[in-house]
Parts: sequence; structure tokens; C-alpha cells
Amino acid sequence: MTAIRPFALLVGQGELDDLADRLARIRWPERECVDDWSQGVPLAALQGLVTHWRERYDWRLCEDRLNAFGQFVAEIDGLDVHFLHVRSRYENARPLILTHGWPGSVIEFLEAIPRLTDPVAHGGKASDAFHVVVPSLPGYGWSGKPKSTGWNVQRIARAWAELMAQLGYDRWFAQGGDWGAIVTAALGAQAPAGLAGLHLNMPMARPTADDRLEDDAEVKEALRAGRHYMDWDSGYSKIQSTRPQTIGYGLVDSPVALAAWIYEKMWAWTDNAGRPEEALSYDTILDNIMVYWLNASGASAARLYWESFDAIAQTGEVNVPAAFSLFPREITKAPRKWTERMFRNIVYWNPAEKGGHFAAWEQPDIFARELRAAFALIDPR
Repeated sequence: MTAIRPFALLVGQGELDDLADRLARIRWPERECVDDWSQGVPLAALQGLVTHWRERYDWRLCEDRLNAFGQFVAEIDGLDVHFLHVRSRYENARPLILTHGWPGSVIEFLEAIPRLTDPVAHGGKASDAFHVVVPSLPGYGWSGKPKSTGWNVQRIARAWAELMAQLGYDRWFAQGGDWGAIVTAALGAQAPAGLAGLHLNMPMARPTADDRLEDDAEVKEALRAGRHYMDWDSGYSKIQSTRPQTIGYGLVDSPVALAAWIYEKMWAWTDNAGRPEEALSYDTILDNIMVYWLNASGASAARLYWESFDAIAQTGEVNVPAAFSLFPREITKAPRKWTERMFRNIVYWNPAEKGGHFAAWEQPDIFARELRAAFALIDPR
């Protein structure tokens, strides 16, 4: 077993100076030919984000915050895995591993962590407490970048089970959204020793031919959402699943290309009325973009799509107790009866009142409340 070692962030000033220089020398395109986001991020919107980045954003605040949580690295299956590990002061807390997706990072969970580890300070009970583990996916954040193929979601799930074992947790829970939901589902299918239950904020199911013929409002809405995603919102996925190296050059070399690639999803996937900043602040959006920029991880993160594009179909049946929270602006929708084909032991299925794809990031209070309710059913205290 490889020893877990502490990890502290201290980005060199030279890296920040290089970023400032690049942001001072942007060659902008002309503005879009429409008055909305249908051609991509509007020029004025991106210029507003970049102006904030250049003139007001302070990376050191995020760096200090991450260091204060407690960061670590463990070598698992030949790869360094970076993770936050925040233990609750309540010794009977449930161990919980939270997995982010793309274009997210551990930044998604920073507001949720205190609500999970110290529920009494946030409207809950001591019995609601969690010890929280938040790893960076391979190729993301400060985790290592795979140098050979094979790091798909099934392998990541096995690595997460090994991480929880290394931390000494013999009974634990798992949660995820986006790729995190797919990794968590893979964990459920593998059912490693110690995994007691899981929670997803992104339902996963594929409609059958018979489903498409149903005259049911919920089914029709799920099919409509699926068509919209495929027709208007999945271009990034097709590129990253087929040519991650090609798109990676621009994402690693140009901070503005990276920002636009990520910022567009903050608009499309959050619960907002037209502007991403109605759901997430400039600063927190930039914190997340900086995780990709500082680690030059645009290409390595995109490769997960190449590795695991058909991961849902390959996951298999999940018999571990499973819970689902349905946020209204989630990009995919699935009726419970579809989801039950994969998840055979659903114990919690609940609609949340607001929030989108980045549930913990957008609505940390609701997210924490949902996890407390879900895991209390799986593991009553």
C-alpha cells in the first residue's frame, strides 16, 4: 500500500504572470450574428468574464481555501490521485466520496463540504454528518495524467474503492453528478466491499423503442430533453470523445479558448434566467477554470470522453441501494421506470425545487439536505 501524502498548493508567481500576459494579448473575433447564445458564448459576455479575470479575480483566495480543507495525494494503480479529505468532528459520521464531472472539478463541492461535515451549523443534526472525500478525476485537477489508455470509468471506480480502503473506511457511501454519476454507477455495479449506498443527481437511462411510443407527459419531456441535448448541446462531447488531442491544443494554450469552452456550459447547464452569473459568481466560475488552466488539463480531461463515451451502456445492473435527487434544470431527464432497469434497488427518488446540472455547486443547501434525507433511508441512525 502506498502511503497517503499531504499536498499543499503554492502556484508560482511566474505562472500567474504568464496568464496575465496572455490575457493582455487576446485577439478577439468579431461578435456573433445573433442576439442570443445560439452561436455560442456572446462576445460581450466572454469579455465581461475576462475583464473580471484580468482586473479583479484573485487566485490566491481559492488556493488558500483549498489548502485549508486539507489536500492529499495517493498513488493508486500507478497514478497519483489528488483528493480533499475533510473529517467531521462527529466521530459517527458516514464516510462519503463525492465525484465531480466535466467541466467541473473539486471546486463544485467547496460550499457543500461544510454543510456535510458540520450539519448542526447548517440546519441539520449530528446524525446527518459525513466524513467527506473529494478526489480529482484522473487527468483533472492535480491528479496525474494517464500516459496510456485504459483509465475509463470502471477503472476509476476501482481506484475510488481502493482510496476509501486506504483511508481506513470499511463502510462508506458514494455520490456523483455528470461523469461523477457514471463513476458512481460503476461503483454500484462493481459493489466493492464497504460500499453501502449511492446517490446521483443525474438519472441515467436510455429509452427503448416502446418508450418512444408512450403517450405520457413525463416520458415526452424526457424524450424532448434528450433530443435537445443531441441536436444543440452535445457538440463538445462528440469532439472530446473522438478528437480530444486536437481540441486540447487550444484548451491548453489559450486561456480564452478554455474559458469559452467551459463558460458556455455554465450558461447551458445551470438554473439561470439567461446569464451564468445568476447561478454561479464570476469568481467561482474562474476558480474552476483556473484548475484546468494551471494544470494544463484541457486535453487530459477531454480524453475521459474518448475512454468512456459508451460507459453507461457498459455499466451493468446496480443492486446497491441507490438514491436520486432530480434538479429541474438537469440536462438529461429519465422517468423512474427507465432508471429502474439499471438501478434495481432505488430507495429515494425526489424532485428538488431549483438547481441545475451542477447541483452541489449551484445549490449547496439543497444538495446537503438531499444527501441527508437519502442516506438516512439507506443507513438510519
